[in-house]
Amino acid sequence: MSSASFTAEAVVLERFGEPVVLRTLAAPEPGPGELIVDVAYGGVCGTDVHLQQGHLSIPVPLVLGHEGLGTVRAIGADPVYDVSGSPLRVGDTVLWASSIACGSCVPCQVDREPTLCERRQTYGVNRPLSDGSGLCGSWAEAIVLRPGTAVVRLPDGVDPMAAMALACAGPTMVHALYERRPVRLGETVIIQGSGPVGVAAAALAHLAGAERVILIGGPASRLETAAALGLGHSHLDIIAASDPEQVLSQARAMTPGGRGADLVIECAGAPAAVAQGLTLVRRGGSYLIVGQYTDSGATSLNPHHIVHRQLDIRGSWAFTGVHLDQYVRLLPMLSARFDLASLVTVFPRADADQAMRSVAAGTLFKAVLA
Repeated sequence: MSSASFTAEAVVLERFGEPVVLRTLAAPEPGPGELIVDVAYGGVCGTDVHLQQGHLSIPVPLVLGHEGLGTVRAIGADPVYDVSGSPLRVGDTVLWASSIACGSCVPCQVDREPTLCERRQTYGVNRPLSDGSGLCGSWAEAIVLRPGTAVVRLPDGVDPMAAMALACAGPTMVHALYERRPVRLGETVIIQGSGPVGVAAAALAHLAGAERVILIGGPASRLETAAALGLGHSHLDIIAASDPEQVLSQARAMTPGGRGADLVIECAGAPAAVAQGLTLVRRGGSYLIVGQYTDSGATSLNPHHIVHRQLDIRGSWAFTGVHLDQYVRLLPMLSARFDLASLVTVFPRADADQAMRSVAAGTLFKAVLA
């Protein structure tokens, strides 16, 4: 299908704290090394809700959406290759990494930490309408993928809905558990947060051989769904609890000898969860903080917990194309064990605000726009 002379409907964030709007944007011819992808699904992440609320300094107006799946519509003059080095073709079903690292700053070249790139360009986050065509987010009928974007083909037989269930959360947790602190065989793992990131953490902890996975979160409907799918061995509702400390005590009591978990993974995104999480780790254990991607404010904590327990505390920020590829490679195994597709609720793009409200309220697991 030719890319010439077509337009694409897109969901645009114009001002923080206000509803998003639908705009019609002109699509360009793809330049050398570029792809134009017809977007089938654009995921709604908790980060999108925070962006709409102004919790991260980003340029507006812009098309939201940093996770997506679609079909290659057009390819520029030069060949474009997927992450395995195979040439992409029109009609391929693909996912793409949300960010492009510059490759030349100190974090990229010296520290070998491309997730910390100083000039990182992220679809749906810091690519405004003034950036080329403006079709730089997945909440649109089409997206223009720049040269340098890591593109991954969807394996044959994998349901696109299963892929979208953890499209951002999955590679985010692959980065956290592969690069920052792995789950080790036989460990007890406590996960704070029962949204997509928490569920991804639980799924990967199971695959990694954790002996016990304890999920703390809410609301109850999310925990019930996770339990029904076998995501976690124990499920504790801290959202509805009148006394959160009782829930924390209950979680500690489920660990060997009541001493605390070998690894606690924070996926809640609420700053107060960090102080709570410190009390859940056994002495000499590890605390992996993943959920504080946007700035939701400060919190108070007792540093004595860190020193007295001699804790290993690590943060994990975002992911790269390598981690997306690893997530996609795991999808056949994940889909065979867990009914990921059942976690997804589809909304039309015109109902993007409703989708974000549902994500913010926790009334569903994963919203996607189509």
